[in-house]
Amino acid sequence: MSWAARTPPGPPRRELPRLFRKLVTDRLGLLSEAAELGDAVQVVLGPRTLHVFNHPDHAKHVLADNSASYHKGIGLTEAKRALGDGLLTSEGELWRRQRRAAQPSFQHKHLGAQAAVIAEEAAQLVARLRTHVGGEPVDFTGELTDLTLSVLGRTLLDTDLSAHGAVGHAFEAVQDQAMFEMVTQGMVPLWAPLPRQRRFRRARAELQGVVDQLVAEHGARSAEGGAKSAEGGAGSAEGGAGSVEGDDLLSRLIEFTRQEPDPRVGRQRLRDDLVTLLLAGHETTASTLGWTFHLLDRHPWAAERVRDEAVAALGVRLPGLADLHRLPYTTMVVQEAMRLYPPVWILPRRAQRPDDVGGYHVPVGTDVLICPYTLHRHPAFWPEPERFDPERFDPERPVERPRYAYIPFGAGPRFCIGSNLGMTEAVLVTAMIARELSLRTAPGREAVPEPMLSLRVKGGLFVQVRAAGT
Repeated sequence: MSWAARTPPGPPRRELPRLFRKLVTDRLGLLSEAAELGDAVQVVLGPRTLHVFNHPDHAKHVLADNSASYHKGIGLTEAKRALGDGLLTSEGELWRRQRRAAQPSFQHKHLGAQAAVIAEEAAQLVARLRTHVGGEPVDFTGELTDLTLSVLGRTLLDTDLSAHGAVGHAFEAVQDQAMFEMVTQGMVPLWAPLPRQRRFRRARAELQGVVDQLVAEHGARSAEGGAKSAEGGAGSAEGGAGSVEGDDLLSRLIEFTRQEPDPRVGRQRLRDDLVTLLLAGHETTASTLGWTFHLLDRHPWAAERVRDEAVAALGVRLPGLADLHRLPYTTMVVQEAMRLYPPVWILPRRAQRPDDVGGYHVPVGTDVLICPYTLHRHPAFWPEPERFDPERFDPERPVERPRYAYIPFGAGPRFCIGSNLGMTEAVLVTAMIARELSLRTAPGREAVPEPMLSLRVKGGLFVQVRAAGT
């Protein structure tokens, strides 16, 4: 490899104070400004140098072709203090073993049963929303959080998470801390007597208490199942109490962490895995659904078409996995929502060895950013990129854009493990709500993007609920 490669251009160092303010207050604005300067831009932020790459070829190289040369970077590196070594933040052989342990729970053969759970939970959400028709605005973000957590609990953990209603609030504090760690570059100790740090410590303790309770409940169910099997003569005398394991993800993670020689390390690893799963497993889908209904509110013609499709395809029954292919336009709407507001809005990496990306030199230790939010708005690949146009994803329309121009679930080896489940949930829930209800953003409440660990609506999305078509 030749090191005659160039250094990316970028704003002068005298702009550091302004750029740092944007990092704190307007991260999307900072990255959009970088994208306007070119497809490869260097941004110097004090001791950190960021290389922002905004071309599909760059994304392919960093995330897929040469992914072995990169680890997770700024933001996620610092988030380790909040999330530990879960699947989102771990590296190397540990990450590969975690991924292998979790993968079977996300296989396509489980999607049929998971879709049935999604439909049941969505029907309960529709029933709750229906009680608010013509009434005061509803915290739709909170409702979506409850929905996605319930789906996560029933589909992957074989448990009811509704009893842990404070989990969503605890994750607010965790995300806030993760972003604070990124901005301060981890220089403020967690023990510092600051309100933010105290709030985070309480939230972390609360989440660890929740996952410990989930594990304890799982052990009790396993012991009960083992006892019943023994009574019926179906169990093995070698098994003993607690040996009966299910096929759910929680069972797989427990079995995986049992392999740790040090039980204390195993317990902590299980906590990290479950906290990460609880966060990543509900946050991105809730974010996608929120932005989807915000866009449908802003584009009534699309909302009407989604409603008509849902009525024609589903009638009044609960949908199943086989109905996904009957909802092509709804799928296109969700895909376009994820283009404009990708839940995974930033993919940070840190170079572990020297690299050459698109003719630009990347030294060891450089923070490299691939930003789906700006990549999905690249005018060379998306005509009128700010316009909401679900037809971009019409499967009958020839696709001329590069594969890596659209990466809402990431790319390469670390492609989102739950992408199929998340997409199934987003499409079915959208169809079921749109079939019966019309959600209008409450007056005086704008939907402003807030780039945290996912791209969510700042302050939550509040909606007025009306009957469909009104």
